[in-house]
Amino acid sequence: MSHEPPHPDRPTDAAPAPRATWRLGLVAIALGAAIGIAGIYGIGALGGNDDAGGKCAAAPAAAARLAPLATGDLAGLAFASTPRDLSGLTFAGADGAKTTLADWKGRVVLLNLWATWCPPCRAEMPSLDRLQAGLGSKDFEVVTVNLDTRDPERPKSFLAEIGVAALTHRTDATMGIFKALQKLGLARGLPTTILVDRSGCEVATLAGPAHWDGTAAKALLAAAVKP
Repeated sequence: MSHEPPHPDRPTDAAPAPRATWRLGLVAIALGAAIGIAGIYGIGALGGNDDAGGKCAAAPAAAARLAPLATGDLAGLAFASTPRDLSGLTFAGADGAKTTLADWKGRVVLLNLWATWCPPCRAEMPSLDRLQAGLGSKDFEVVTVNLDTRDPERPKSFLAEIGVAALTHRTDATMGIFKALQKLGLARGLPTTILVDRSGCEVATLAGPAHWDGTAAKALLAAAVKP
């Protein structure tokens, strides 16, 4: 059965979908005018391939090493075969100031794009928070970027209501980060989650939600953090 995709400016108060439902859910974004009028950040040379000796040369090997660990609801992970530099992705930090993924150089990052109008995004937020609380360190961080285009207080209120404490609130009301990843074929809807290595290079991408504090996810991410 087909459903009309939600509009990015139309919030929903729907409760998080049950596991059987939100595991299937890749919420399509009606980009339309919202992207058309947005300031597009982080595109430039983003994703340009490096030569064999470039900064992303190690990413395909890391992807091949981690691929056997992608089990359970991580079986849908798409592992990178071509080195792509994502360090130029731009969004607003907790203080509202512009930041880029390059600021996390030296750390493995799980980058998650979400919005309050996306039920699967809402459903996986607690597991991302627990993942950050358990695995977050000087070597690893869950970086969630909210894409709500209206009412900046809404996502803050939602996170407070569900008791999120370990995640730092970051935003991109322009949806420019989504547009940049869409141009690379890495984002088709929400949630989109990308595993990024210490050099800011894509290792794997998941379209749709997962139980990020589950056994499979923790094993894969612990392996990703190992030198």
